[in-house]
Order: sequence, then C-alpha cells, then structure tokens
Amino acid sequence: MYKVPLENPQPNIDNFIKIIKGKSIPFRGVVMEYLIDEEVRREISRELLGLDWVEPLEDSNKYLKNYIQFWYRMGYDYVRFETNAGFTGGKGRKTDDTARLSRGVRQWAEEKNGLVTCREDFENYRWPQMKDFDFSPYEFISQNLPSGMGFIVSHGGGVLENVIWLMGYESLSYALYDDPDLIEAIFNKVGQTIYEFYKNIVEIPNIYALFQGDDMGFKTATLISPQTLRRYVLPWHKKYAQLAHKHNVPYLLHSCGNVEVIMDDLIEDVKIDGKHSFEDEIIPVDKFYKKYSDKIAVLGGVDINVLASYEENKLREYIRGILTNCMAKGKFALGSGNSITNYIPVKNYLIMLEEGLNFGTA
Repeated sequence: MYKVPLENPQPNIDNFIKIIKGKSIPFRGVVMEYLIDEEVRREISRELLGLDWVEPLEDSNKYLKNYIQFWYRMGYDYVRFETNAGFTGGKGRKTDDTARLSRGVRQWAEEKNGLVTCREDFENYRWPQMKDFDFSPYEFISQNLPSGMGFIVSHGGGVLENVIWLMGYESLSYALYDDPDLIEAIFNKVGQTIYEFYKNIVEIPNIYALFQGDDMGFKTATLISPQTLRRYVLPWHKKYAQLAHKHNVPYLLHSCGNVEVIMDDLIEDVKIDGKHSFEDEIIPVDKFYKKYSDKIAVLGGVDINVLASYEENKLREYIRGILTNCMAKGKFALGSGNSITNYIPVKNYLIMLEEGLNFGTA
C-alpha cells in the first residue's frame, strides 16, 4: 500500500528560495525534483491521490490540473514544467522498455548521424519560431497554483543536448574538426532559440526559478572537450542566467555526468545558483556539498541506482545520512540524483519524500 508522504501540504515557495539561496536554515526538510516520469505520476495519481487521470490530448486543462495536484500533494513547494520549443525530427535509438511501469519503448539520442550534418541540412531544417509556440500550458499552470506554491520552468533539452539530438553524436564530433563554421552556426541557432523561449517565459507571473537541463558529461569526463563547451555551450547558459537574474530569479542547472573540470566556469562565469544531478560513482552529493555549498545550492543527490534497488531500511539509512550532512546547513533540497524514472519503485520514491519532508520535525 502506498502512503502520502505529507498529510497536510503547506507549500512555501518563498521559504524554499531562501533556503537554496542560503538566506534561511530549514526548520524542516525541503524536497525538489527535476523530472518525474509520467508513468510514475499516473500510478500515484490513480492509486494514491484518487485523481481521474486523463491524457494531455484528451483534456489539456484537466491534465494540467492533475499535474499541479501531483506536485502539491507530494509536498513540493513548486510545480516544475518543461516543453521543447520545437526542435523536431531528431533521430533516436530505441529498445524495449522493461520497467514495471513500462511505456513500451525506451529511446535515447542518436549516436551516429542525425538530421543536420551539413550546411544544406542546416539551411533546409525548419527551425522553431517563437511566434508558433504555444505558451498556454505555462500560463495555465501559473494561474492555477495552490496558495504558497511557485512555478519553476525549463526548456526541454539544453544547448548541447539539442545539438546532439539534431546532429548525432558522431556527426557532431567529426564536424567539430571538419566544419567549425557549421558547428558555430548550429550552436548559435539552438542557443538563440532557447534564449528567445526564455525571454517569453520569464514574463509569465509566479515564476520563481529557471531550471535548465543540459547533460554535458558521462562517468569519467565531459561529452565534448571543456574548451569546446566553453566556446559553444557555456556562453548560452551565461545568457540564460543573466536573464534569470535580471528578473530576480535563480538559474539552476541539471547536468549529468562528470563535469568537475568546468565547475569553476559554471560557478564563476555562468553564475549558476544551483547544481543538480549526482551519481555516487562520480561524486557523492555530500562530498560535492562540502566542496561547493559555500558558493551554490546543491540539489537532489539520492543516487538512482540506490533509489531503484535498496530495500526500505537500507534506503532510509542512506537518505538520512545525506540529510544529516546537507539539509541541516541549508542551500540544499533533497531529491533524486537525476530524475524519478519509471523503473524506480514507487514505494522507494515515496520513502525518499517522507524522509525529506519529515527531517527535523521529530
């Protein structure tokens, strides 16, 4: 049987922002999340929250109301929502999805050749235009937040992610040396499109942070060289951060993999306000917290392998260790190290929330 992690949610987005900015020490635990797979939200919405689940195309407003209710009832201080501006048609690799809450097919970015691999492809590709983008889901969520909740927004996929999606990883790697002019054009086109997206988004009321994802690393290094990231990718994140700060909201970054070599760039030049995505095999969150929490907020941290495989007592002990080392000092919010995937047991996800929300209340 599932159990609601918090019987009486009392969201306080102002307090959440103060905590991650280091302006307040939490009197109780706070939780955050980057992404929660729809299969998990559907299971909990139906089985635990008693919501009448509908798909987005059936009734978009009812779907969004359920979406808001999920974040509220799970104890979050905010609703996070993202969509892609319209980088369509990218190639992907597919395989069977064997998760208990399977979506049938699991997909990842193309490793070889994508749709845009030469100048002709670049000129012929239908690049997104903001005049064609539907901002109504963002406006609906902004207008229907429960009292005390805020809105945290993102573009679906970051600069590097969308370039890899369009080009394919192998094509990108070759073009970095064979056609740097094309590379610059593609990165600038993607980066500017995302910037225009955010220029529209930040004008919507009740937005309390921009929380952009852009996976730049794998287990041992960055996906492309640090020098290339500094030339083509980080300047765009700097623009997004400047836009956020101009509107007095934090700029939070999710980036998977080992990005230690560019952490100083992200903190000192890009000026991110918080970092998300951690794997114990790369650096456990409490070690990262000890090294960087004097400069930025540390978000999430419960390793996905742990969350997916530990039995209850061992999982609670692991989570309490993180909370003891991080939560009590502020500039931290508990969540998964990456996202709540459909292969994570729902019970384990709820245990994590229960531990986080009840920390410091005994």
